[in-house]
Amino acid sequence: MAQPKRRWSKARTGLKRSTWKIEAENLATCPHCHEPMMQHRVCPKCGYYNGKEVVASEKK
Repeated sequence: MAQPKRRWSKARTGLKRSTWKIEAENLATCPHCHEPMMQHRVCPKCGYYNGKEVVASEKK
């Protein structure tokens, strides 16, 4: 296999790694309790998903 002739410089390595970043979570508001939650997941506060109670909540 072919081998590189020279090492990459630190600046070039930094430029390549500059695209490795953590993206913020896409949060939506729950239509039932209006709390922020991750999209396409059961709401951790009220236990509702798609208008139906999926997980029974402790408070009732």
